[in-house]
Amino acid sequence: MSENSGIAGIREVTVVGGGVIGASWAALFLARGLAVTVSDPQPGVEEAVRGHIAGAAPALKALGLDTSRLTARLTFEPDLATAVRGTDLVQENGPERLDVKHEMWRTIEDNAPSGALLATSTSGIPATEIATVLKEPGRLVVGHPFNPPHLVPLVEVVPGEKTSRETVERARAFYAALGKRPQVLRKEVPGFVANRLQSAIFRECVHLVSEGVVTMAELDSVVTSSLGPRWAVDGPFRSFHLGGGEGGLPHFMDHLGIGMERAWAAMAQEQVAFDEPTKRLLTEQTEDFGGTIDELAAERDRKQIAVLRALGEDFGD
Repeated sequence: MSENSGIAGIREVTVVGGGVIGASWAALFLARGLAVTVSDPQPGVEEAVRGHIAGAAPALKALGLDTSRLTARLTFEPDLATAVRGTDLVQENGPERLDVKHEMWRTIEDNAPSGALLATSTSGIPATEIATVLKEPGRLVVGHPFNPPHLVPLVEVVPGEKTSRETVERARAFYAALGKRPQVLRKEVPGFVANRLQSAIFRECVHLVSEGVVTMAELDSVVTSSLGPRWAVDGPFRSFHLGGGEGGLPHFMDHLGIGMERAWAAMAQEQVAFDEPTKRLLTEQTEDFGGTIDELAAERDRKQIAVLRALGEDFGD
């Protein structure tokens, strides 16, 4: 890709919020040849973002992207109004507080070009609620990534009640051209899809560990040697369809569905919470992971890239 040649009409991007998600987005945008302005008034944000981008560089290079001058088109502007002037895309990654998002999006709408694509990375607040302060609510769409955005393909594109079809299609086309797997949701639900699934599974993980059935390390091993590889290939529904033999999913539901319904009922009655004993237990067992967060993240990235390659994902040009 030639320098700053653009993707789906996008050349200049403003990333609002320089935390882990924002920095990861910035790294991917830069590796795809886009110019990126990061806007975050927090002290030390430039050093933190540059550190995150440096950490993401090996994974981006392994995916076939050019990281030789990764930060050449990176700038920082703490003033939000100034940061969004002239931008083609705003990818907002601010705090998960509606009042904060309202304040930010008022400023963004008042200062960004009328043709800019407006996306929020919110992990749970519906676009409909955020857009209530906008003069043109049809311009805003949720573009929710799965962490880390520079590596995991999914982006949930979630329109609000007043989001225009044009905005949804522009967002979908941009993320697809970026090398992501955009999934447009058919209706708004709290937490969207991926996080709801993750939350439901993690609830049972916490329960099993807190009840002493397995340790955290043992549970992780169970998942990576069963559900992880199975669902990476086919996903839950297709997996159960194959699990039903010649009769597929209908056979599975008829013959094993009753047992699963009993398990659901039992799980619903189990009390699971991050109370103090549970938090102490889980915290103590994190020592079994070994390595620093950075070391573990680098290991995760190497393994994730191998999985994506096996699945035929193509992130390079």
